[in-house]
Amino acid sequence: MAYTLFTLAQRPDLMPQIDANSFAAWPPFLLHGNNPHWHLIYETFAAYQLLLCDPDDTLIAHGHTVPLVWDGSLDDLPETIDEIIARAEQDHLHGRAPNTFSALAAVVAPQHQGQSLSRAVLLEMKALARRDGASALIAPVRPTWKTRYPLTPMERYMRWTRPDGAPFDPWLRVHWRLGAETLKLAPNTLAVEGTIKEWEAWTGMTFPESGAYVVPGALLPVAMDCEHDRGRAEDPNVGMRHPVEEDDSLASQT
Repeated sequence: MAYTLFTLAQRPDLMPQIDANSFAAWPPFLLHGNNPHWHLIYETFAAYQLLLCDPDDTLIAHGHTVPLVWDGSLDDLPETIDEIIARAEQDHLHGRAPNTFSALAAVVAPQHQGQSLSRAVLLEMKALARRDGASALIAPVRPTWKTRYPLTPMERYMRWTRPDGAPFDPWLRVHWRLGAETLKLAPNTLAVEGTIKEWEAWTGMTFPESGAYVVPGALLPVAMDCEHDRGRAEDPNVGMRHPVEEDDSLASQT
């Protein structure tokens, strides 16, 4: 599908469409995660937020990234979204030249899903990292079909494969086909906490007693503690690394 590529720094007027597409793409509870640094991607790192627009200037997909310094080791790999952004902020404030980009999210407008736009967003992220002199694109990948198997531990799910050896999960498979390698499990990339009433509003469910509940859109059962009026979800992701050497941008090809 043909698109024109912008950054948020170039097109701040598209911010309402970013919000609208994000609200439509994610389960409501994920919009309330413990991520106090998220606003920085729109303020400090606007030049690294990629926007794909159709010929009518409508946002059809977008990708969130930040540049940071990573020494390439698993021990130095930030595991949560907030840690990634905080690392990027500190590197920026101290003038450290980034050698890595981290993908944070790739969002496709609901009416344009199924058109390989998530792949296009990833390719543009890799091209951006390469143009900025980075050697890798890392990503905490949230497997899209894990919500169908919330009772299966992520440690097992992330290793499921198809007969051809490709990952079972379609989003992991997109990354794999673009050359990404699996680094490690990130057991709690984003935590979401709220009162029982908040969780009922976010999910449309009722939680009459404490326990673990299968919630639509959650990767694992969500723990409800009615006695203390708290619910908590933990969102495990799969840490992956993309090489960025090849010239694989799609902006001039579509």
